[in-house]
Amino acid sequence: MVMVAGKLFHVQIVKHEWLKVRAEENWDREIPFGAIRGEINDRNGELIVGNQLAPTLYYMPSQNNEPEKVAATLAGILQTDADKLLKKLSEKAYMVKIAPEGKNISKEQADEIAKLQIEGLYTGVDFIRNYPNGELLSRLIGFTGYDGQGLAGIEYAYDEILQGTGDKIRLYTDARAIPLPHVDDGFQTGDNGATVELTIDVEMQKIMERELLQAMEKYDSTQAVGIIMNPKTGEILALASMPSFHPADYQDVDPSIYNRNLPVWMTFEPGSTFKIVTLAAGLEEKLIDLHDEHFHDPGYAMVANARLRCWKRSGHGHQSFLEVVENSCNPGFIEIGQRLGSEKLDQYIRDFGFGESTGSGIAGEAKGILFSKEAFGPVEQATTAFGQGISVTPIQQVQAVAAAINGGFLYRPYIVKEIKNDKGETLQSFEPEMKRRVISEETSAQVREALESVVANGSGRNAFNDGLRVGGKTGTAQKVVDGGYSDGDYIVSFIGFAPADDPELLVYVAVDSPKNSVQFGGVIAAPIVGRIIEEIAPLAGVEKRVDQLEKEYRWGDPITHRVPDLTGMTKGMVARQLHTYRIQWHGEGDVIKYQMPAPDSLMNVDDIIHVYTEE
Repeated sequence: MVMVAGKLFHVQIVKHEWLKVRAEENWDREIPFGAIRGEINDRNGELIVGNQLAPTLYYMPSQNNEPEKVAATLAGILQTDADKLLKKLSEKAYMVKIAPEGKNISKEQADEIAKLQIEGLYTGVDFIRNYPNGELLSRLIGFTGYDGQGLAGIEYAYDEILQGTGDKIRLYTDARAIPLPHVDDGFQTGDNGATVELTIDVEMQKIMERELLQAMEKYDSTQAVGIIMNPKTGEILALASMPSFHPADYQDVDPSIYNRNLPVWMTFEPGSTFKIVTLAAGLEEKLIDLHDEHFHDPGYAMVANARLRCWKRSGHGHQSFLEVVENSCNPGFIEIGQRLGSEKLDQYIRDFGFGESTGSGIAGEAKGILFSKEAFGPVEQATTAFGQGISVTPIQQVQAVAAAINGGFLYRPYIVKEIKNDKGETLQSFEPEMKRRVISEETSAQVREALESVVANGSGRNAFNDGLRVGGKTGTAQKVVDGGYSDGDYIVSFIGFAPADDPELLVYVAVDSPKNSVQFGGVIAAPIVGRIIEEIAPLAGVEKRVDQLEKEYRWGDPITHRVPDLTGMTKGMVARQLHTYRIQWHGEGDVIKYQMPAPDSLMNVDDIIHVYTEE
């Protein structure tokens, strides 16, 4: 009796908690609450991807003897087949997850089912991804699958960080799933996923995607690409691929759309935007002088018995090397490439980051294709100098041009700014990473000067923006199909930056296979970049100034003039000025308080100056 009493004491008192835990492990049945996946935000904390409550139904067959009735009732609410549902409810399992019919149902459906108080039917909390901006950024952020796991884009690349463990309700039952009266149900708390904060600016992204969508519709193009970067840091402020899709409906689109993030995946001959690299190399090696050295372009260059033509068949004639850049003259850049020599040119190209991944961390990034040293003969050297015969990605071009204009520093492009826990505490932050210096500040200043002149006086004039000092370069590349050039099929592009003397914004746009227009980057892509820069400049704190290179007037351009300052004048004083401008008065007062357009801005001769005489 003493031994029995001792054993009982040991079991019931000493080992009580240990045995209870072991018993509960045999008794418990868990109803999971879906894990709260971390959010994806932009650089300013604006929500890009969040979560939306979506309940899921669970059923314990042993707790209900009328599965037919349950199936018939639920079928009407879930709008599904009752026989198919009955088969699922009749499974020999202690708990059945009613999926997909009862997974991620609406709150209204869940409320209606809860009112019925069906025995053995439980509602687990689950979540689906919520996209407040619809299709915005879809080819970058990707999507999650049926089980909430990241399958593409940022969702895939940062899946382990975004995933949470989820809460659970613990029900305690016997072997027949009958609830145990002497054990209280429990609740197990999980962990929420971490938030990924991108370098993206949502407002800039909206502007970029709107412009690309309009361009595709206007020119009936197959696809379009856009990137906005801070050239001083490598931060990507916008990254767009068109056509787009809604992440919640990814199964309804062709996989080639959601599997290809064009700014990092798409490779093509860059065309004339690549001439910036050749220009920077020639200036760094002091092989050309922009102002005091001249070059004659007859319309072609002979290289190893091959006639390489300029885009202007008649040639540009006698021109300075600054005009070579303004005119995007192919023979002039062939000359720069020949002065550099094959080894120097190849080295600069690789130093600027071509031929290797940029290390952006964006899934699916390609490396591009360069000529091997063995295959880099005189003709290949010449065509490479003006951007033909090699294959590069848009993000490689943006990285290289950023280095050419920011003082010569090659920064790694990056897309994630910070990772934070659900309390807002920073777990990891990402800073600008400089890879190497490729050219000097003196050379970079000359490149900026030349590219601003391209926009004011050359092939990029359609990107001119009064007061913002835009620099840039056009690109028109014939597409390669099955190893040969496709006749009449081009990718047109423009890469621009502002302000030209101290760049804060770098914008790249490429339109694939445009129609309904002359297929030149200066005609199609340059105006798009000009409009984007004008709209995003205030978002980046870039203000308009008066110290800019004036746009050269050419026949056919609209006649413009600077707006006079009329503020503070009376109607009589304005009349005595004998202005020929069209003026529209607003207000009952006599003294002008405000005017639009602002003083010293450009306006067409037929435009109206609106003056306001009252606040």
